[in-house]
Amino acid sequence: MSQFKTQEEAEAAGVYVQKIRSFVKREGRLTKGQAKALEQFWPTMGLEHKNGLLNFDEVFSRTAPVVLEIGFGMGKSLVEMAANEPDKNFVGIEVHRPGVGTCMADASEQNVTNLRVYEHDAVEVFADCIPNQSLDRLQLFFPDPWHKKRHHKRRIVQPDFVEKLRSKLKIGGVFHMATDWENYAEHMLEVMQGAKGFKNVSLSNDYVPRPENRPLTKFEQRGHRLGHGVWDLMFERID
Repeated sequence: MSQFKTQEEAEAAGVYVQKIRSFVKREGRLTKGQAKALEQFWPTMGLEHKNGLLNFDEVFSRTAPVVLEIGFGMGKSLVEMAANEPDKNFVGIEVHRPGVGTCMADASEQNVTNLRVYEHDAVEVFADCIPNQSLDRLQLFFPDPWHKKRHHKRRIVQPDFVEKLRSKLKIGGVFHMATDWENYAEHMLEVMQGAKGFKNVSLSNDYVPRPENRPLTKFEQRGHRLGHGVWDLMFERID
């Protein structure tokens, strides 16, 4: 794609360019519980990429601030956040089917009704389904760090993606990232500091303490005991 500056330019010229994915889809085997949850709860909790642009007021049958999380894994912390903040509407995006099933099962068990989920690629969901200036908070917690240098291009936090997601945040909306890889934290900070329309919430212009609304995971607790670091970054859309 060397003669084209963007994916869009290449497609406009009729040139097919293979997209770089920020994830590898490891399907895994569904447990009976996950399969049952997918069948039982998808009609009320699931969102389909093919249905296009969302109207959040219609999806949730109310008007409330919207929090969206990219790559929620098994969904434990996402369900906990939705339960702790019932005044907000939560949307999760995850490509791994077992995680989607577990998330919906946990949400049902805890009587969480303010959560909807996509089983799809986040980049495509953002492009086709999320209205401009509709999100109050965007969360990206512990994404695949692609720690080998030759794989850094696969990291989801890249200038072009940040520019696309900026338009989805409301003015004053916050993009909250967290990682346990220091090199990725530095990469995130560099990308965000160079992104237009954002202001770092950090008073020291780098990282912030973990906010109370982000649950501390068992994985994170173990990391703390072993002396591993975790870096949170929060950037507010100002333009």
